Amino acid sequence: MGRFLLRLLVNAIALWLTTLIVAGVTVVAFPPIGSAPGTTPGTVETVLTYLIVALIFGVVNGVIGNMIRIVAFPLYILTLGLIALIVNGLLLLLVAWISSLIGFGLHVDGFWWGVLGALVLALLSWLIGIILRPLVGRQQR
Repeated sequence: MGRFLLRLLVNAIALWLTTLIVAGVTVVAFPPIGSAPGTTPGTVETVLTYLIVALIFGVVNGVIGNMIRIVAFPLYILTLGLIALIVNGLLLLLVAWISSLIGFGLHVDGFWWGVLGALVLALLSWLIGIILRPLVGRQQR
């Protein structure tokens, strides 16, 4: 459970940094409950939105992404792994579509913004994971 929460936090931070770096990837926070239309969301709403989008991204990447990687394994070999950029961009667009169904969340301006956003998100997630790994320590089994 601890590893799941850590991955969720790492993905949320990486997503936040991605929205700062990539202009075509944004996150729209849900409005405060009981507020007037047009009210800007506060910090709590924004953080919760990033956590929810990171959770959706983790589930989509874990379930659908793994199925695609297994089925398209020969294509990965044929393209020397470059198809992973396209697949990750499509998965990010899928997360944006799912989060738009609930009325808030991730917004990607187009396919190539999705590919760039997925690349930056993967790099940032990897980098943050490397930084946090020594702080958390390895769990004994």
